[in-house]
Amino acid sequence: MRQQGAKPPKGAQEAVILFAIGEFKFAIAANAVREIRGLEGMERTANGPLPSPLAKAGFILQRDGTTYFVVDGAKHFHLAAGNPQRLLVLRQSPVAVLADSADRIVEISVLHELPLVFTGEERDWYRGLAIIDGDVVPIVNPGAFLSKHEQSALAAALQRANPATRRAEAV
Repeated sequence: MRQQGAKPPKGAQEAVILFAIGEFKFAIAANAVREIRGLEGMERTANGPLPSPLAKAGFILQRDGTTYFVVDGAKHFHLAAGNPQRLLVLRQSPVAVLADSADRIVEISVLHELPLVFTGEERDWYRGLAIIDGDVVPIVNPGAFLSKHEQSALAAALQRANPATRRAEAV
């Protein structure tokens, strides 16, 4: 069972970064993102295709001595391919997320629980929902992009593809 995101106490504020994949808006806790950057420096992970559940992470990024697995946000959320222009490099794991754009940081004071109609993968993808500028925006669970098991499998695939490559750092 997934842990629900803790609701901030009444009057508390949480900074979130708005980003888009295709025509869809998402938000992620600002403290979960290490940096937002362009796409320069990304490399393909392997010569061949990755196993199906890992195909969403077809690139890596070397940054400050860490290998980040780059997750295609459109593939992760099962959306039509967009026009990724930005990378959200996450803070607590070796993961970066491809997004079409990163808009701005906003403060939210209420995180609504997911309605019961959310029954599939989205229960893990999102911490909850927020109303931002009159729109309902899902607040992304940063740990859902790649599980520890998926990170280990990707590191092993990367090592097999290029034995000379240093093992990716897993958190």
